[in-house]
Amino acid sequence: MNEQVLPTYADVVAASERIAGVAHRTPVMTSRTADSELGAQVFFKCENLQRMGAFKFRGAYNALAKFDEAQRRAGVVAFSSGNHAQGIALSAQLAGIPATIIMPHDAPPSKIAATRGYGADVVLYDRYTQDREQIGRDLAQQRGMTLIPPYDHADVIAGQGTAAKELFEEVGQLDALFVCLGGGGLLSGSALSTRALSPATKLYGVEPEAGNDGQQSFRSGSIVHIDTPKTIADGAQTQHLGNLTFPIICRDVDDILTVSDAQLRAEMRFFAARMKLVVEPTGCLGLAAARAMKAQLQGQRVGIIISGGNVDVARYAELLAG
Repeated sequence: MNEQVLPTYADVVAASERIAGVAHRTPVMTSRTADSELGAQVFFKCENLQRMGAFKFRGAYNALAKFDEAQRRAGVVAFSSGNHAQGIALSAQLAGIPATIIMPHDAPPSKIAATRGYGADVVLYDRYTQDREQIGRDLAQQRGMTLIPPYDHADVIAGQGTAAKELFEEVGQLDALFVCLGGGGLLSGSALSTRALSPATKLYGVEPEAGNDGQQSFRSGSIVHIDTPKTIADGAQTQHLGNLTFPIICRDVDDILTVSDAQLRAEMRFFAARMKLVVEPTGCLGLAAARAMKAQLQGQRVGIIISGGNVDVARYAELLAG
């Protein structure tokens, strides 16, 4: 990965053409309540309404669409806590490509079931004791498959950047944009689109407090590795940024913020009660950070990318009640 050239906004544009008519152009929603509470004009890019329920479909489909015939025959292998798994599985099904997905045994059952439902072979592992990246490399070598990681891949980053591209095309330039941060695929892709389409925008990545490796990395100038964080934001339980995502984030992002699990629960309730949206905990990172910064956002135009809505019904009810 270190030898790969960093993707550019031109790659995002190419990705948008590649996924057109396959990925949903998700709606941008507003809420008078959110505007009133934050004292700003807030635009929500609803990737929870994307195919398979999250932005991950964009990068997955873009990557697989570039496979040559030999790669298509041999198949794809990926590792993911859930949303990249489903994105790769669905994209592979649509393209007729065999897929093997490495998932943690404690991933939300609905995400494992959905991945299998899209026709992928699921291999389970223990996220606290096993190295999913090594498992993925081993399987790719053994089976001759192409490994598509969840964030540290140029085609994945370019695909994820199409969400912010669509947001700016629809609402124009913004004063601030809040994007959830796990491994950095969505944030780095969003950064490419932001600097091309709304260069003055303050761009913020948002992590769970328990997993602030990105914040530590951003402030120290080198990639920091942490133990798997324990947080309800399962989509952000990454241990480090990528060799491609990190330099883009350092170059183009203004700051990395963190929020608590309690703040995420509060925003899940807000989305459910006020906007009638099912949003998974990770998808609430952006709004939670924006609400905490509302004093600085008065009178501004603010964008928030809702990353996904994949959460078990029983778990969702438990979190809303908690």
